[in-house]
Amino acid sequence: MEFSTDIFSQFDKKWALLTAGKPGDFNTMTISWGGMGTLWGRPVVTSYVRTSRYTHEFADREEYFTVSFFPEEYKKTLAVLGSKSGRDIDKINASGLTPVVAGESVTFEEAEVTLLCKKLFKQRLDPANIIDQGVKDSHFYDNDAEHDMYIGEVVEIL
Repeated sequence: MEFSTDIFSQFDKKWALLTAGKPGDFNTMTISWGGMGTLWGRPVVTSYVRTSRYTHEFADREEYFTVSFFPEEYKKTLAVLGSKSGRDIDKINASGLTPVVAGESVTFEEAEVTLLCKKLFKQRLDPANIIDQGVKDSHFYDNDAEHDMYIGEVVEIL
């Protein structure tokens, strides 16, 4: 497996879709927090999902998830997928993206690169453990749910 990228801008500048579930029963959301590296001798992706998000239910339930990156022209589509809930609308139909099977999960035909990940670890990010005062003062958790961190082994790059 090989994936070359500017690792520090891949999530922050390009964004991505985290998708969990199986064809016919999945949800996706835009993410801009994440990382890639090596843990326990395996290539991994780390992503963060608020516990209030509909996708969180799927990420908890499923063994696999995908992280998909898109060309720049899909930025507006990703903005919509990050601001609307699959509980309220059919986000996939509204997005115009084409879901396709990716191993044990789902990605989209329009994605440039998809990382198929097997869930290895999950842990709640406790705001009480934030050390940096600037992050503490940033109001990430003033009126919203905490994030769960998911670490997935990259089993395939599509």
